Parts: sequence; C-alpha cells; structure tokens
Amino acid sequence: MQGDVERLRAVADYQFGRGAGDALFPADATVEYSKNTGRPRHVWAGGDLLASYRPNDGLFTLTVAGARRLVGGLDAPGFTVTIMGDVVEAVETGGNVFARHVVDAGEAIRPGDEVVVVDQGGEVIAVGKAQLTRGEMLRFKTGAAVKVRRGRSRHR
Repeated sequence: MQGDVERLRAVADYQFGRGAGDALFPADATVEYSKNTGRPRHVWAGGDLLASYRPNDGLFTLTVAGARRLVGGLDAPGFTVTIMGDVVEAVETGGNVFARHVVDAGEAIRPGDEVVVVDQGGEVIAVGKAQLTRGEMLRFKTGAAVKVRRGRSRHR
C-alpha cells in the first residue's frame, strides 16, 4: 500500500510538476482500490477525497480539496487558470470558464490537461479540464477555456 502511494506521488509529479506528489498526498494518505481490477482508484486524506486515478490514461482528476493542497504546497503551480473576480460566483457553482474571463494561465497548459481555477488572490475556485492552450485562453474572446467539473461551493 505505501508503495502505491509512492507510485501515485510520482504520477502527480509528472502531471503537475516536481513536488506535486508530496504536496497532494500526505504521509497519512490512503488509497481506495477498484473492486473489479484491484487497481488504485481514489486517494483520501483526513476524511477528504483528494484525487481519483483514471485507469484509462493513468492520470488524476482533482477535487477542490486536492487542488487546495496542490496550490498551497507548490511555489509556482503551472496548472492554474486565473479568472476575473466578476465571474467567481458563476464558476464556483459549476459554470464553465470562458476565454474572455481568463486573466492568466500556466505556461504549459494544453487542451485536456487537468487545471485548477483560481481567483486573482490565488484562492481555489474550481477544478476542471482545459479546453484551450494558455495562448488561446488569453487571446480568444469567445469559447470555453475550462470545462469545470467541480466548483468549491458544491464541494466544500
């Protein structure tokens, strides 16, 4: 079991950058396994679901609790999308992020990447999947930039 946590930390480092595994999964993290395959499925800590392991591509989807751990534990997270203050309420209740509302985004974000949506103060608002690259998010005036999966007001 501890070996699985170490492997999952390595996956987090690959997906989100060096140090992400330690920031996301504390020493007391527990892994829930699939009943069908016996493979890792969910990672919990302190009663919170932090992330789910996707067996189809071997990467993670984050929860808001996991995103908070990541953003708080890394100096310069490259997987964040910063949005305008006037759309925070809509996004935190599950609304998608549109390109015209993006203030900044991580340099290496590509479509399909797991991203954390933050306000201009750096507070986690939501988690979801990037639909555009950083450059496109900042240049485009129409279209969805992030498809939000979970907003903070729904999953505190």
